[in-house]
Amino acid sequence: MSRAYNFSAGPATLPLEVLQQIQNDLVDYKGSGMSVMEMSHRGKDYPAIHAEAKATFKELCNLGDDYEVVFIQGGGSQQFAMIPMNFLGVGAQADYANEGTWSSKALKEAQIIAADRGATINIVADCAKDIPTRMPRDDEWKFSGNAAYAHICTNETISGAQLKKIPEVQCPLIADMSSDILGIERDFTKFDMFYAGAQKNLGPAGMAVVAIKKEFAARGEAKIPTMMKYSTHVDNDSLYNTPPTFAIYVFGEVMKWVKKMGKENLFALNDAKAAKIYDVIDASGFYKGTALPEFRSNMNVTFRIGSEELEKKFVDEAKHLGLSSLKGHRSVGGIRATIYNAFPMEGVDALVEFMKDFEKRNG
Repeated sequence: MSRAYNFSAGPATLPLEVLQQIQNDLVDYKGSGMSVMEMSHRGKDYPAIHAEAKATFKELCNLGDDYEVVFIQGGGSQQFAMIPMNFLGVGAQADYANEGTWSSKALKEAQIIAADRGATINIVADCAKDIPTRMPRDDEWKFSGNAAYAHICTNETISGAQLKKIPEVQCPLIADMSSDILGIERDFTKFDMFYAGAQKNLGPAGMAVVAIKKEFAARGEAKIPTMMKYSTHVDNDSLYNTPPTFAIYVFGEVMKWVKKMGKENLFALNDAKAAKIYDVIDASGFYKGTALPEFRSNMNVTFRIGSEELEKKFVDEAKHLGLSSLKGHRSVGGIRATIYNAFPMEGVDALVEFMKDFEKRNG
């Protein structure tokens, strides 16, 4: 079987050795006589899977005992609503950065909750509609100083812009890291909470991984549905109801893969992968990058070609060569090469060669 190079922004490429381990374990997990998909979350075999997955992630993020890691169904988008439901009290204020499509979605959910509670949303920076795309510059942040929390997004998948420096704030800081979690060096202890939809860098679709300070979770609003409280998940070790056990198992296997590779090696590899594609773009008058160079993502490389017809031809020809899912997001068009943590360098090399050949034939 020939595997395609999957440039999809999510669900995305998983490490081949993880897929092979899953395949090996699928029918009979380590002699248990059943698949992880069949195991009771309260049985004798699953708890060790659950605990190891959490522990490895905390180790990779250098998190202490003051943090809890929880697994919440609904993906990253559900966090957009859960965050203000928990932490934006009546008459309170929250700070939100409007950096692109995903942070805009988070902002809109917060505004809905704020309107119902007589609360205020302060937009601390707004570059969501800027072309070329970018993230806020250091001198553009306008934090209020009295917010219940501040919310940022570290990488915008659609625009291909990445926040390289985390701003300093005087309130609890929350970050959506769905598309660059463990893909770039971060000091995770700067955050009272950070979260990521699993389907990009952590595992299969179907859940979000949330790291949250226990003290911060305990501040959450009491009069909201039980399953929407972060404290419910923290206090019950993500086992209040049946968790997405198979997704957690795969997440744990991916975390072991990251640990085996070494974070620093992974960060360097990610930068090298992105640099190869950006080098082709910069050496060409044919391809045009859509993000300002200082904010270019090492996860999502976005660019345009001269016309929509050429872009369609590019995507179609690439697909025939096993270079899959290069079409840009439907909201912006263009080309997007997503090269998350598990994406192999061989796939980047294949794309680079195709880009050079395509330019020769169509430039």
